[in-house]
Amino acid sequence: MGALYLDADACPVRAEAERVATRHGWTMYVVSNGGLRPSANPLVQTVIVADGADLADMWIAERSGPGDVVVTGDIPLAAKCVATGARVLRHNGTAFTEANIGQQLAMRDLMADLRAANPLGTGGGGKGFTKADRSRFLDALEREIRTAKRNG
Repeated sequence: MGALYLDADACPVRAEAERVATRHGWTMYVVSNGGLRPSANPLVQTVIVADGADLADMWIAERSGPGDVVVTGDIPLAAKCVATGARVLRHNGTAFTEANIGQQLAMRDLMADLRAANPLGTGGGGKGFTKADRSRFLDALEREIRTAKRNG
Protein backbone atom coordinates (compact mmCIF):
# COMPACT_ATOMS: atom_id res chain seq x y z
CA MET A 1 0.00 0.00 0.00
CA GLY A 2 1.20 3.50 -0.79
CA ALA A 3 1.85 6.45 1.46
CA LEU A 4 1.21 10.16 1.25
CA TYR A 5 4.23 12.42 1.72
CA LEU A 6 3.51 16.05 2.55
CA ASP A 7 6.22 18.68 2.16
CA ALA A 8 4.80 20.57 5.12
CA ASP A 9 6.77 23.82 4.91
CA ALA A 10 4.21 26.48 3.93
CA CYS A 11 1.59 23.84 3.09
CA PRO A 12 -1.97 25.22 3.07
CA VAL A 13 -3.69 21.83 2.61
CA ARG A 14 -2.42 19.74 5.52
CA ALA A 15 -5.86 19.16 7.08
CA GLU A 16 -7.41 18.26 3.73
CA ALA A 17 -4.60 15.84 2.91
CA GLU A 18 -5.01 14.18 6.32
CA ARG A 19 -8.74 13.66 5.76
CA VAL A 20 -8.24 12.05 2.35
CA ALA A 21 -5.32 9.86 3.50
CA THR A 22 -7.30 8.70 6.54
CA ARG A 23 -10.34 7.85 4.43
CA HIS A 24 -8.11 5.56 2.34
CA GLY A 25 -6.24 4.12 5.33
CA TRP A 26 -2.92 5.52 4.10
CA THR A 27 -0.04 6.60 6.28
CA MET A 28 0.71 10.29 5.81
CA TYR A 29 4.19 11.61 6.49
CA VAL A 30 4.21 15.31 7.37
CA VAL A 31 7.82 16.34 6.81
CA SER A 32 9.34 19.64 7.91
CA ASN A 33 12.24 21.10 9.85
CA GLY A 34 10.03 21.96 12.82
CA GLY A 35 7.33 24.26 14.04
CA LEU A 36 4.37 21.97 13.35
CA ARG A 37 1.87 20.64 15.84
CA PRO A 38 1.73 16.84 15.54
CA SER A 39 -1.60 15.25 14.66
CA ALA A 40 -3.32 12.88 17.09
CA ASN A 41 -4.27 10.70 14.11
CA PRO A 42 -2.36 7.40 14.30
CA LEU A 43 -2.03 7.34 10.49
CA VAL A 44 -0.17 10.67 10.49
CA GLN A 45 3.55 10.56 11.18
CA THR A 46 5.21 13.91 11.86
CA VAL A 47 8.82 13.83 10.67
CA ILE A 48 11.11 16.61 11.88
CA VAL A 49 14.40 16.77 10.01
CA ALA A 50 17.45 18.75 11.03
CA ASP A 51 17.47 22.43 10.17
CA GLY A 52 19.21 22.79 6.84
CA ALA A 53 18.66 23.48 3.18
CA ASP A 54 16.52 20.84 1.47
CA LEU A 55 16.77 18.19 4.22
CA ALA A 56 13.00 17.69 4.28
CA ASP A 57 13.04 17.41 0.49
CA MET A 58 15.82 14.82 0.59
CA TRP A 59 13.93 12.78 3.21
CA ILE A 60 10.84 12.66 0.99
CA ALA A 61 12.75 12.00 -2.25
CA GLU A 62 14.69 9.11 -0.70
CA ARG A 63 11.52 7.34 0.47
CA SER A 64 8.80 8.03 -2.10
CA GLY A 65 8.31 5.86 -5.13
CA PRO A 66 5.78 4.00 -7.25
CA GLY A 67 2.41 3.76 -5.52
CA ASP A 68 3.05 6.85 -3.37
CA VAL A 69 1.67 10.38 -3.64
CA VAL A 70 3.75 13.46 -2.80
CA VAL A 71 2.30 16.93 -2.17
CA THR A 72 4.74 19.80 -2.65
CA GLY A 73 5.14 23.22 -4.20
CA ASP A 74 8.89 22.66 -4.55
CA ILE A 75 9.66 21.97 -8.22
CA PRO A 76 13.11 20.37 -7.75
CA LEU A 77 11.61 18.01 -5.16
CA ALA A 78 8.73 17.27 -7.52
CA ALA A 79 11.23 16.39 -10.27
CA LYS A 80 13.06 13.95 -7.98
CA CYS A 81 9.81 12.29 -6.92
CA VAL A 82 8.45 12.05 -10.46
CA ALA A 83 11.75 10.36 -11.41
CA THR A 84 11.20 7.73 -8.69
CA GLY A 85 7.72 6.95 -10.03
CA ALA A 86 5.69 8.74 -7.35
CA ARG A 87 2.58 10.71 -8.25
CA VAL A 88 3.14 14.40 -7.37
CA LEU A 89 0.68 17.24 -6.78
CA ARG A 90 0.97 20.95 -6.09
CA HIS A 91 -1.14 22.41 -3.29
CA ASN A 92 -3.67 23.65 -5.86
CA GLY A 93 -4.18 20.16 -7.34
CA THR A 94 -2.02 20.58 -10.44
CA ALA A 95 -0.05 17.42 -11.16
CA PHE A 96 3.67 17.26 -11.86
CA THR A 97 4.27 14.54 -14.46
CA GLU A 98 7.05 13.20 -16.64
CA ALA A 99 5.47 15.17 -19.49
CA ASN A 100 5.56 18.57 -17.76
CA ILE A 101 8.34 18.49 -15.15
CA GLY A 102 11.08 19.61 -17.56
CA GLN A 103 9.07 22.66 -18.56
CA GLN A 104 8.28 23.40 -14.90
CA LEU A 105 11.99 23.31 -13.99
CA ALA A 106 12.90 25.54 -16.94
CA MET A 107 10.20 28.07 -16.02
CA ARG A 108 11.38 28.08 -12.40
CA ASP A 109 14.94 28.81 -13.50
CA LEU A 110 13.78 31.55 -15.88
CA MET A 111 11.73 33.23 -13.17
CA ALA A 112 14.67 33.07 -10.75
CA ASP A 113 16.85 34.76 -13.36
CA LEU A 114 14.24 37.47 -13.96
CA ARG A 115 13.89 38.15 -10.22
CA ALA A 116 17.67 38.37 -9.89
CA ALA A 117 17.82 40.84 -12.78
CA ASN A 118 15.25 43.17 -11.17
CA PRO A 119 17.42 45.76 -9.38
CA LEU A 120 14.47 47.51 -7.73
CA GLY A 121 12.84 44.35 -6.44
CA THR A 122 9.44 45.42 -7.73
CA GLY A 123 6.71 42.99 -8.63
CA GLY A 124 6.55 39.46 -7.36
CA GLY A 125 4.16 37.90 -4.94
CA GLY A 126 1.94 35.27 -6.46
CA LYS A 127 -1.81 35.09 -6.36
CA GLY A 128 -3.41 34.01 -3.12
CA PHE A 129 -4.59 30.49 -2.32
CA THR A 130 -8.35 30.31 -2.98
CA LYS A 131 -11.28 28.08 -2.07
CA ALA A 132 -11.26 26.90 -5.68
CA ASP A 133 -7.59 25.87 -5.30
CA ARG A 134 -8.47 23.93 -2.16
CA SER A 135 -11.36 22.20 -3.91
CA ARG A 136 -9.19 21.30 -6.93
CA PHE A 137 -6.57 19.91 -4.56
CA LEU A 138 -9.10 17.68 -2.78
CA ASP A 139 -10.42 16.32 -6.08
CA ALA A 140 -6.93 15.77 -7.47
CA LEU A 141 -5.63 14.07 -4.31
CA GLU A 142 -8.62 11.72 -4.22
CA ARG A 143 -8.02 10.86 -7.89
CA GLU A 144 -4.27 10.33 -7.45
CA ILE A 145 -4.67 8.07 -4.41
CA ARG A 146 -7.30 5.97 -6.18
CA THR A 147 -5.06 5.66 -9.24
CA ALA A 148 -2.02 4.79 -7.10
CA LYS A 149 -4.02 2.10 -5.27
CA ARG A 150 -5.28 0.67 -8.56
CA ASN A 151 -1.84 0.63 -10.19
CA GLY A 152 -0.13 -0.58 -7.03
